[in-house]
Amino acid sequence: MIRLAELALFLAPLAAYILWRVTVTRGQQGPSPALLSGILVGLLGFGAGLAWFGVRERFAASADYVPAVLQDGRVVQGHGLESAPEHMRTRPGP
Repeated sequence: MIRLAELALFLAPLAAYILWRVTVTRGQQGPSPALLSGILVGLLGFGAGLAWFGVRERFAASADYVPAVLQDGRVVQGHGLESAPEHMRTRPGP
C-alpha cells in the first residue's frame, strides 16, 4: 500500500503537466482554478491519510519486529513484539 502511495505522489507532477498540456492544446489558458483547487484538496487529503496511517500502524519504540513466517501452510503476518526493558533482560553467564 505504501509503495502505491509513493508512486502516486511521484507521478502527481507528471499528471499535472499532462493536464496542463491537454487544456492548452484545446485553446484554454490552463486548467480552471476550481479544478486545481480540487486536485490540491485531494492531494492534501491523500497526504493526511498517509500520515494518519503511519501514526496508527507504528510499533512502540521498545518493540522488536517479528517478521512474517509460514506456519501450517499459512503466512502469519509480521508484527511488533513488546520487549522487556534493557535492565530486565537476562544475559548469558560467563
